[in-house]
Amino acid sequence: MKKDHPLTRRRALIAGAAVLGAAGAAGTARFLTAEPATKPVRSLPPVSGPQARRALRPSAYRLEPMAGYGPPRHTPVRTVVRHEPFLRMSGRGRTMVLTFDDGPDPHYTPSILRTLRKYDVRAMFFVCGEMALENKGLLGEMADDGHIVGNHTWTHPLLTKLSRSAIHSEIERTCEVIDDAYGEPPVWFRAPYGAWNRATFQIGAELGMEPLAWTVDSLDWTTPGTGTITDRVESGAAPGVVILSHDAGGDRSQTVRALRDYLPQLLDSGYHITVPRRKFT
Repeated sequence: MKKDHPLTRRRALIAGAAVLGAAGAAGTARFLTAEPATKPVRSLPPVSGPQARRALRPSAYRLEPMAGYGPPRHTPVRTVVRHEPFLRMSGRGRTMVLTFDDGPDPHYTPSILRTLRKYDVRAMFFVCGEMALENKGLLGEMADDGHIVGNHTWTHPLLTKLSRSAIHSEIERTCEVIDDAYGEPPVWFRAPYGAWNRATFQIGAELGMEPLAWTVDSLDWTTPGTGTITDRVESGAAPGVVILSHDAGGDRSQTVRALRDYLPQLLDSGYHITVPRRKFT
C-alpha cells in the first residue's frame, strides 16, 4: 500500500508565477507543436538581455505565487504528446526559471537549497532516479521549500539509443521514486543531453509529464570558473528564459559559488525567479 505523505506548506501544489508557453517575438521559442523534431534538441545561444550586474534599486520582491498552497481543485488535462520540448516560458514582467540537473547530490545540492532558501526563491530540479533513491531526504526538502522536481531518467542515458521498453523503464522508475520521496509524481520531464525522439515524447506524456528543455546553458559542467558561469547567466538573463545548471555529475563547487553571486544580482535588477505551473481544466 502506498504510504501517506504529510501535507507540507508547498507539497500539495507547487505554484508559480507563469506557465510555460509561447514567446511572441521572432527568434524566440513558441508552443512547439508543429513538426516532429528530427534531431536532438540543442541549447540555444544566450539570449540578449539586460546585464544583471547593473543593479537597480534593491527590490523586496522575490516570488509571489499566483495560487495558494492547497491542492488543485480540478483534475489536470490529459497530457498532449508534444513534438518538441518547451524552451521558454511566458508571463508578465521579467520572469526567469532556474533549473538544476543530474542530482540530488549530498555534497552540492544542500548548498544550492540553502542559497535559494536565503532569497526565498523557487527553482526546478531534474533528478536522476538512482541519485534520488540514495538522497530521498533532499527531495523532501525540495518539496517543503516549494521547488519543482522533474524527471531526468534513472541513469542519465542517451535515450535515442535505447529501445522503447528501456526508455519506459528509465522514466517510469524515476517517476516512482520521486512520487515516494517528494510526495507527488513529477509533471515535468527533461531528456538527458537534450536528446529527444518520438518514443520519449510519447512515454513522457503517457506518464503525465510535459517536456522542458532550456534557453540558456551555463555550461557549468565544463568547470570554466565561477566568474564565467556567473557572466553566462547574467548576460543571458531576459524575460522568459530557462537557465540550465547542474547540481551533480562532477565537481559542482563553481556552480554553488556562482549561484551565490548571480542570484542576488538578478533579483535586485528586477528579475522574478519563478517556477512554471501546469494548466488545469
